[in-house]
Amino acid sequence: MKLNVRSDDIEFGTNILKVKVPKALRVKVPSGLEYFDAALGGEGFTPSQVLFFTGTPGAGKTTMLLTLADRLTKNGALVVFNTAEESLYQVKLIAERLKLGSGFAVGQETHVPTLLENCDKLRAKRGNKNKPFFLLVDSLQCMDDGKYANGSVNRASAERSLALMTDYCKVNFCNAVIIGQVNKSGKMAGTNKLKHMVDAMMELYVEEKDPDLRGCRVLQTVKNRFGGCGHTFFLALDGKGFTEVARVSAA
Repeated sequence: MKLNVRSDDIEFGTNILKVKVPKALRVKVPSGLEYFDAALGGEGFTPSQVLFFTGTPGAGKTTMLLTLADRLTKNGALVVFNTAEESLYQVKLIAERLKLGSGFAVGQETHVPTLLENCDKLRAKRGNKNKPFFLLVDSLQCMDDGKYANGSVNRASAERSLALMTDYCKVNFCNAVIIGQVNKSGKMAGTNKLKHMVDAMMELYVEEKDPDLRGCRVLQTVKNRFGGCGHTFFLALDGKGFTEVARVSAA
């Protein structure tokens, strides 16, 4: 899958020292969750960064993304949480249980081209133009890239959907966090191409081996183009959300 990563104003053969990086790409955006920022390398999101977020069923992926949406909004970002897996009523009930009060935007679009058109309209509204924009999607495997009229979803369509959202972020200097499901063996559903198309990848699963931490959620960064990875965070999950219990930093 070919991604739109070209910068047309840079000629082939240009000296790397003469490449000017836009100021917008140099300003990190804190997530509002200390452990999440640490997992990203310590300062938060790099504009245009696309994060693929996988994990076992029941680990709390949706809960973490909703919490992330709330904290980012409180920090001044424009956030859309798009649910393609659960109804908005279910999402609202989870948000109420977690006592999330920032008022982030929501959507329930499964057709990626329409989703991105709606994002453009929201970003263009008065008061939104200068805000960092975040698109949170739950989940990739439920999204339709629009290639076929019947809306069929398979491995190839997941790759095309991810490519469309990644291109959108690169062109507009915005960010996406996209949930990806796992298969019966606990591995990421889909092909390895998905890993190569994103800037960062996190995993969330339930600790079962360590008796002192059994039942805790384990958050790991397994890929990060804009910072370090290999850090492990142990999080307690209750009705109010996540609380960090311990962390193991990479050497």
